[in-house]
Amino acid sequence: MTITRRILLGALAAGCLSTTAFAQEVTLRLHQFLPAQANVPAHILDVWADKVEADSAGRIKIDRFPAMQLGGTPPQLIDQAIDGVADIVWTVAGYTPGRFPQLEVFELPFISADAEATSRAFWELAEARMMDTDFADFKPLGLWVHGPGVIHTNRPITDVADLRGLKLRAPSRTTTTMFTQLGATSVGMPVPAVPESLSRGVIDGAVIPWEVVPALKVQELVTYHTEFPGDAIYTLAFIFAMNQDSYDALPADLQAVIDANSGLEFSAFAGRTQQNDDAPGRALAQEQGNTIITLTDTQAAAWRAASQPTIDAWIAEADAAGIDGTGLYEAATALIAKHSMGN
Repeated sequence: MTITRRILLGALAAGCLSTTAFAQEVTLRLHQFLPAQANVPAHILDVWADKVEADSAGRIKIDRFPAMQLGGTPPQLIDQAIDGVADIVWTVAGYTPGRFPQLEVFELPFISADAEATSRAFWELAEARMMDTDFADFKPLGLWVHGPGVIHTNRPITDVADLRGLKLRAPSRTTTTMFTQLGATSVGMPVPAVPESLSRGVIDGAVIPWEVVPALKVQELVTYHTEFPGDAIYTLAFIFAMNQDSYDALPADLQAVIDANSGLEFSAFAGRTQQNDDAPGRALAQEQGNTIITLTDTQAAAWRAASQPTIDAWIAEADAAGIDGTGLYEAATALIAKHSMGN
């Protein structure tokens, strides 16, 4: 073999090795707390993961671990993303009360009627005020809220006074505070614990959106559902987060794939999709023969007035902590209004 031929073959081999290294697959572990068939995993998280895999031409593989299959409890998910137990997690911000104080503004009563508009506002306000504070320890991929919250109980709830003595599951610090102030005995717990707690009488009801009702079979465990016209009595903030080291370890072109499928438009898609999935859950309750109470505007106004102290107290507490609760609330409501125009 001539020297020239040996040089050419060596260069070709080196080039192949370089290409193989560049095109190597990356496997990322996505961990979350709901069963795989539930709406958010099936209609949002899987859609995101499938798109990332396709856009990376198979170089990124997303292994999906539903229902806490990697271990731990739902409140530990955000630390799993930070510590690298999982590469990506989806979690409820309120499962770690007080940890993300600024985003609580989107969980205040009667702030949101439309999940897409509020999710757009959430991402934009986070970019302006939260990325280097609340979210400094991980890379946010999506931030959104669910559709209007509904009260699901074993007795009819129409007036605020009907909450007295009711043991009611609430999902976050803000909702726990509000329902306590309204007269209920608020019980904080992750949503997977709701079915057993209802069946054992630990709680008399729960506040969740319609979309999660089918996965939990709540329509079989309660007989009354109270919904509000217009702005919802509450909504809940979600975080879809990636371990920063896992992201930083990706080559630039694969980081670009993650970025292109994350952020504002994905957050809007997630909020919109979650609210669109409310209808089947509501239909199941109707098929079960349950009573759905839709409050009138006048009835809802009484709830709004009774909930105003929760808003005032949150703003005062945030102001006292130096995070400008007044400015956050004004910015959040203005952004929601902006994105609600034309909806």
